[in-house]
Amino acid sequence: MVKKILQLLKRTFTKPEGLELDAVGPVSRFFGEDRGTPIDRYYIDKFLTRQSHLITGTVLEIADNKYSKMYGRNVSRYEILYINGDNPKATIIGDLTNTETLPGNKIDCFVCTQTFNFIYNFSDAIQGAFHVLKPGGYLLATVAGLSQVSRYDMDRWGDYWRFTTLSAKKTFEAVFGTGNVDVDYYGNCLAAVSLLRGVAAEELSKEGLDSKDHDYEVTITIVAKKL
Repeated sequence: MVKKILQLLKRTFTKPEGLELDAVGPVSRFFGEDRGTPIDRYYIDKFLTRQSHLITGTVLEIADNKYSKMYGRNVSRYEILYINGDNPKATIIGDLTNTETLPGNKIDCFVCTQTFNFIYNFSDAIQGAFHVLKPGGYLLATVAGLSQVSRYDMDRWGDYWRFTTLSAKKTFEAVFGTGNVDVDYYGNCLAAVSLLRGVAAEELSKEGLDSKDHDYEVTITIVAKKL
C-alpha cells in the first residue's frame, strides 16, 4: 500500500516533462516502476490473463511463484527453479541451459517471463524448458522486443538479447517443432517510446497501451506446446 501511494504521489507531482523531443534523459531509469506499473509488465499481465486456463497442474516459475499464484487455475503443485541454493523458495536447483541439472517430464505449465533475454545461450535454455515439460505441457514465455538495458541484470549476469516475433518463432519452433508455437506481441510507437522514457502504464490511456503496431514489438509472447 505504501509503495502504491508513493507511486501515485510521484505521478501526480512529477509529471513526465522529459518527453520533449530534445530531452536526453529518461523520466525514470527503473522502467517506470517508481511511478507505477512498467508498461512491459502491463502487457505480461494481459498475456497471462488470456492464457490462465493453461496455468494448471504442476506449474513452474523462476525465482518465485508470483504469477502462478496470481493466474493459476487448479494448480496442484508450485515449483520454483533457481540456479543455486541462495534462494530459500527454490524447489528445484538447476541451470536452465543444462538439461542434466533439470528434472525431465515433470511440469504441466512453465511460466517464464522476461528471462531468455538474460541468458547468453538462450537456445540451450529453450531446450531446458522443453525438457522439464510433460508431454502436452505448455511453456508460457515473454521476451523483450524493445526495451532499455536492465542495468541490474547487466551488472550481475548479463542482458544479451532483444527479439522479434520472427526470431522468437524460429528459435522456439527449432525446439518445440513447427506448428507447436504461437507467437504474438504487444506494443506500438507510443508504448515503445514511453517504456524507453520510463513512463508508467497508469500515465497512458488504455487505448494507447492496447493499440498494436507490428513495427513496434515491445513485448513478445510465446505459447509453446510439447507434444
